[in-house]
Amino acid sequence: MKMDRTFYQPVLEVTRGGIVESIHGGAAAIVDVSGQLLAWYGDPGVVTFLRSSAKPFQALPFMEHGGAEHYQLTSPEIALICSSHSGTDEHVKVVQGIQAKTRVSEGDLMCGTHDPIHEPTSRMLIERHEQPTPNRHNCSGKHTGMLAYIRMNAGMQAGQLPYIDFSHPLQKEILQSFAEMCDLTIDQVIVGIDGCSAPNFAVPLRNAALAYARLAAAVETGTAAAPRVAACRLIASSMIENPEMVGGPGRFDTALMQTCPGKVVSKGGAEGYHGVGILPGVLGPGSPALGIAVKIMDGDARGTACSAFTLAVLRELGALSGKEQEALAGFGPSLQLYNFRKLHVGEIRPCFSLSRS
Repeated sequence: MKMDRTFYQPVLEVTRGGIVESIHGGAAAIVDVSGQLLAWYGDPGVVTFLRSSAKPFQALPFMEHGGAEHYQLTSPEIALICSSHSGTDEHVKVVQGIQAKTRVSEGDLMCGTHDPIHEPTSRMLIERHEQPTPNRHNCSGKHTGMLAYIRMNAGMQAGQLPYIDFSHPLQKEILQSFAEMCDLTIDQVIVGIDGCSAPNFAVPLRNAALAYARLAAAVETGTAAAPRVAACRLIASSMIENPEMVGGPGRFDTALMQTCPGKVVSKGGAEGYHGVGILPGVLGPGSPALGIAVKIMDGDARGTACSAFTLAVLRELGALSGKEQEALAGFGPSLQLYNFRKLHVGEIRPCFSLSRS
């Protein structure tokens, strides 16, 4: 599918010397649990991959079928299964704890390896002449959770078929659950291969936002009503209560949920994607849960545009207090730019307003 650039509109300007040097394009969708589109920018129907923003939903079948109770998983462990963790020693310890309970071996993981996201940890490994292993991978919790679900469910056994194969019963069930959360059929979900080699999903922004609204509200969806409600509550509450497991030091998801405790569930993904669920009552007494999905068109190589865009959307919705905005100012929505000599050279600033129904 060729990307239609008209789906995206300017969201952030990058200035230098008083002029606009670059522009980040993007799109956003904000919906309630019924799927009603309440606000948007660009085309809310643009189809794009959630990348790691899909992780809470990839854990859903495992939790629906009692995985947390079966293995006596703790709240931090559940959060890490839904995480893109930074690969710190603390994160690895939690992954190892899950593996000990579930009899999953690090050698079973098919996520590959990369340097820890946490730079001090990465430097420490270099100083110790130690190579990163799969447990340092930001997706090791997700992969461990997938394997744990297979181990507890005989119906998930598929002979020699790798657990990350599109045709594996595990991946079929994850796809079905995710499609239901998005109010789509499985044929309407485009499936690709993620950076960690597991299947990943592309859907319209508004449908991904619906999934986040339903996660935040823990409403009944699909065919497994009561178990799904409980699973959504468990996943959302675990992420909210353990933001340091979801990302790590200096990471946006962690900072947002730490700064706004009990207000949002947040999960970013690669290539400039972010999903946020706003919990009921946050926008005022009796206000409904909302879901937000945003995408930066260019993939956000700078690593600042997606969080700035997300904060700008949250600010415009009235989801952040002045104190919370101040605490999160290091992530946006406006950012000052400095060169290598620490001279001020420009800024990144929002240049959009949401459209509302």
